Amino acid sequence: MMPFLENVTRGRGISRERLEEVGQHYFELGGRSPINDQCRALVEAVNSDLAAHGVDVPVYWGNRNWEPYLADTLAQMSRDGIRRAAAFVTSAYSSYSGCRQYRENLYDAVATTAAAPRIDKLRHYFNHPGFVEAFADAGEAALASLGGEQVARLVFVTHSIPTQMAASSGPSGRAYVTQHHSAAELVEAEIARRTGRRHGWDLAYCSRSGPPRVPWLEPDINEHLTTLSRRGTPAVVLLPIGFVSDHVEVLYDLDTEAAATADKLGLGFARAATPGIHPAFVATVRDLLVERSKVESGLVVERSALGALGPAWDVCEAGCCSNPRAARPALCERPA
Repeated sequence: MMPFLENVTRGRGISRERLEEVGQHYFELGGRSPINDQCRALVEAVNSDLAAHGVDVPVYWGNRNWEPYLADTLAQMSRDGIRRAAAFVTSAYSSYSGCRQYRENLYDAVATTAAAPRIDKLRHYFNHPGFVEAFADAGEAALASLGGEQVARLVFVTHSIPTQMAASSGPSGRAYVTQHHSAAELVEAEIARRTGRRHGWDLAYCSRSGPPRVPWLEPDINEHLTTLSRRGTPAVVLLPIGFVSDHVEVLYDLDTEAAATADKLGLGFARAATPGIHPAFVATVRDLLVERSKVESGLVVERSALGALGPAWDVCEAGCCSNPRAARPALCERPA
């Protein structure tokens, strides 16, 4: 696990002691990251969904921080004769770590690949109906697990990032938090429509990993559970709105740490599932692919998006979600 964690955190000033602490989380959960298995399942589900709807395109998978690396995947695509590809990123929101860093890695991978395909990144999908439906289904099921008579508050949880990174996210700034608020509002409203009850919601953060001197988004989920308990909240449902699969940030930070905090406080607790291979989420991938294909063909497209923010942009502006350490070239953006 340590080489993987060193890849993930390279350049962030995170101490060896902190990496060893995080490595222990993986050890307690079986000694390996579950994310590759989850990616394999998603690739298989997307393949099946595309085939079932007559969309005849191959699906490839590449990682930033571990095998299969993006460069190796692009090399295979080149050997297979692929000349153009759409990239679906497993992060629904705008931020450096959730968008631009992927595009920087794509740039690096293309630069080292002979006859690399042209790559177009599919748009952000935080307010796509399929993404919202997957979380609404999961939230409704988690509420039911607590018992219908128990009033639970919805707490949406995402990965904390430095406040400076959050401020510079998106083309005009502050997109990361704004988009999460939009997604949470949409999911809560859909759950209320189904259950006939408004549960109220908050946004909290997990997985802070930077130096203590650097301010990150707050409140931390454990601190927020303490606050809710003091206010007399009887139960909570945690919805990991910032994540698409049950990797370690969910399994440890929420299912282990946050669950232990809730138990200590006497809070009723349930954690909603991430989208994973939920059919509506899998269909979202297809919908975004078909939408972008039509756009690139010059057709008028009705884009699927809920809420006031509307559909996200197809191509990022130069400098969008700026690199907090140093300027680096990135793929899939307009020239400066």
